[in-house]
Amino acid sequence: MLFRADAGASIGAGHVMRCLAVAEAVQELGGDALFAAASLPPALEDRLRAAGIAVRRIAADAGSAADLVATGAIAAETGAAAVVLDGYGFGEDWRAGLAGTGLRILAFDDAGTGEPIHAGLIVNAAPDAGLLPYRKGNPAARLLLGPAYAPLRREVREAAAAAKPPLEERRGLLVTFGGSDPLGLTAPVIERLAPRLPPGVWLDVAVGGAVRDAGAVEAVAERFKDSLRLHRDTPRMGHLMAQAGLAVSAAGTTTGELAAIGTPAVLVTIADNQLEAARQSEALGWCALVPGQTEGAPERIADVALELWADPARRRAMADKLAGIVDGQGAVRIARALAEAVTRR
Repeated sequence: MLFRADAGASIGAGHVMRCLAVAEAVQELGGDALFAAASLPPALEDRLRAAGIAVRRIAADAGSAADLVATGAIAAETGAAAVVLDGYGFGEDWRAGLAGTGLRILAFDDAGTGEPIHAGLIVNAAPDAGLLPYRKGNPAARLLLGPAYAPLRREVREAAAAAKPPLEERRGLLVTFGGSDPLGLTAPVIERLAPRLPPGVWLDVAVGGAVRDAGAVEAVAERFKDSLRLHRDTPRMGHLMAQAGLAVSAAGTTTGELAAIGTPAVLVTIADNQLEAARQSEALGWCALVPGQTEGAPERIADVALELWADPARRRAMADKLAGIVDGQGAVRIARALAEAVTRR
């Protein structure tokens, strides 16, 4: 399977990470996975290669005509059975051009506008994705919609299945704003949160390999090192989530991971396309929502997190609402659907 996704300081790492989750499941089913990327931070490339996944660089702007030619050439050269496409930079003409090669295509989509996506399989794991008008522009596509298709990486699946400490006994508060933290929220949130932590509570701060202001984060972390543990591009996010009594997280791919593990959260939207899915998660009652793009967001994030931390009963009620929402097998279901599509063809 060929996975076409990009990552970087401005677009984050979510597209690559959810593709990684499916790639791991493809491997578990006996298949091979290959990534093609026009933009990919070295830390993410290292992670893919460590997972036994080959990486091909595309020397063209993402979504350009040259990118389309290169993607098709890589698929042909490697004999790819299907292409998994994830990203907002691929326009309709680009997608139609890729479909015109005859390749079987699975596309992640977060919008559900009803426009043609030009894919035989479409994935949207948002809680209300089944209500979106996908059939309008994609009448023949197989739709993989809702939390049952939330793609979780292997280490997160394992953490979700393992025994965890009771929520009330967890003294860690996890802070993570994705692989790149494009709004630069990590440092200011730490500054407002760390000095106000109750005694015996610590911060686990996870930053990805594409974070632009890593130096600022490290400087703030050093100031509060007695109550803060900094994790750089950690491969053990599932473990950190399972040990946290509350998470402050960007409302991207981490949302499904937290839901599967059962950790209540303050979800922070860092892009407009995250807002609707985050609102749906908040409506289910397991998280609080803070728009990260608004003025004063760091103060609001810290205030909401501390308010929730001071109310263990509310956090327990939030965690209880997570039962059964995400079972952790979404990536496996997607990989099986891919295999079925290839076999039928």
